[in-house]
Amino acid sequence: MSETSELVGGRLTVLEPKNLETEQRSLYDFIDQKFVPWSQKAKFAIKIDDGRLVGPFNTFLYSPQVSTAFLEFMEAETQFSTLTARVREVVTITCGAFWNAKYELYAHSALARKAGLSEQTIRALATGQPPEALSADEMLAHDFTRQLITEHRVSEDLYSRAEAAFGKTELVNMTFLIGHYLLTSALLNTFETPAPDQQADITKKG
Repeated sequence: MSETSELVGGRLTVLEPKNLETEQRSLYDFIDQKFVPWSQKAKFAIKIDDGRLVGPFNTFLYSPQVSTAFLEFMEAETQFSTLTARVREVVTITCGAFWNAKYELYAHSALARKAGLSEQTIRALATGQPPEALSADEMLAHDFTRQLITEHRVSEDLYSRAEAAFGKTELVNMTFLIGHYLLTSALLNTFETPAPDQQADITKKG
């Protein structure tokens, strides 16, 4: 890729690997080993051709101690949750759509395709439209997420239905997942971080 720092970094300079300090370098290596292969399988970019990190991963390098703890939380949430890949992406894209977080929608649209969601469904989720072709549990996860982030609470009826479908433990894990991507969206929008290829942004598709 030939993106400049201004294009891929938003308000933050995209840091050069050769200029990283010790703790930044340790975090860079952790991301390179754990997260770059994950992104490559789903066909979205965390690292561009010159080795620099993009999206929230560049932002993480500016605060390596806190970011390391956050990524460890992310790994634990992923490891111990039993939510399906499709449900996870429904939740994540619903969060990204509410914030219109460009990189999040770009990356998780790719992950949603890998999980088997249709382009029409992904586009609907990413633009805040009523999604179609979701299972009952997936639609319930969407409704739960959307109500929580828009109204800051979940109604008794929706909570009861979600608890019956997912159980208490997975509702805790779903709420962790929502919080994870609301925080990620906040980081992306604070620093106006774009997708590395804006043409890949689902909201730009006709």
